[in-house]
Amino acid sequence: MLKIHTQKLGNVAILCLQGEVVIGDTDGLSEAVRSQSNASMVVLDFARVEIIDAKGLGLLLELRDFMRSRGIEFRLVNMNRLIQQVLNITRLNTVLEVSNELKVRAPARDQSTTILPASCFQEV
Repeated sequence: MLKIHTQKLGNVAILCLQGEVVIGDTDGLSEAVRSQSNASMVVLDFARVEIIDAKGLGLLLELRDFMRSRGIEFRLVNMNRLIQQVLNITRLNTVLEVSNELKVRAPARDQSTTILPASCFQEV
């Protein structure tokens, strides 16, 4: 079962995921991301995601398009080696914004700040 814990840091919504992003277990993720319509950026933290299947990959593309159509940035962080390899093989790494840490530019300053620790998931 996929667990989702949401953190808000200003206008940034960080969804910390734990479990598997697989068929039959993606509805909660879809709803959680779509509910962040007031955010300027939505970040999915994959630090505790073990595996993703074709349904999960398709959902990421769907959510990216949904967020983009609303002017909301959509990023993925902290993917394990296996999931990173899947993104590389499918070339989804060229259309999804993926990184190991999240840096955002402060509006009043011209410097980037890291706002996400190695893993943001807290037991719920």
